[in-house]
Amino acid sequence: MIPAMRAVTSPQSAYAALRIGRLTVMGAVAGLILIAGVWASWGTAQHVMLSKGREQGTIAVRSCSGDVCTGPYTPVSPGSRARSRVVIDQSVAVEKGRTYTVTVKPGSDEVVRSGPAGLLYAWVPLAGALLLASVVVAGGLRLTRAAWVMAGTGLALLTATILIV
Repeated sequence: MIPAMRAVTSPQSAYAALRIGRLTVMGAVAGLILIAGVWASWGTAQHVMLSKGREQGTIAVRSCSGDVCTGPYTPVSPGSRARSRVVIDQSVAVEKGRTYTVTVKPGSDEVVRSGPAGLLYAWVPLAGALLLASVVVAGGLRLTRAAWVMAGTGLALLTATILIV
C-alpha cells in the first residue's frame, strides 16, 4: 500500500510566509498613503512649481465668504491681463485685507498662492501623509530609522509652513 501523502510544513516556513505577507501588505499601505499625499498636493503644487509661462501677479483680498476669498488681480508677468475679480481658496494662508503673490490657474479666474509660502502650503497634504506613513513603516515594516526620517521630514515641512505662512 502507498503511504498517504501529507503536506509537511514547519513552523519556520509558516512564519516566513506570514512575515512576507505582512511586509507586502504594510509596504502597499505605506506606498498608498504616500501616493495619496503626493496626489493631493500636486493639484496646487503644479501651478506653483511649474509657473513658467503662466500668469503671475498679486491679489488684494477684499472679501471672503464660505470657503473662498475674492479680490482684484494685478498682473506682474508679461502677457498677463488685469482682472477685477479672481477667486482664491480661503484657508489659514489667506486673510481679508492682505495682498498675496499668486499664479493664475490656466483657463480660469482661480488663483493659488505662489512663492515660498505657496509652495510650502501646497505640500502640506504630503507632510501629513509622511507622518501617517511613518507609523505604518515603524509598526508594520519594523523600519524604525526610515520611519523617523519620514516623520522628521513631515514635521519639518509642517513647521516650516506654519512659520512662513
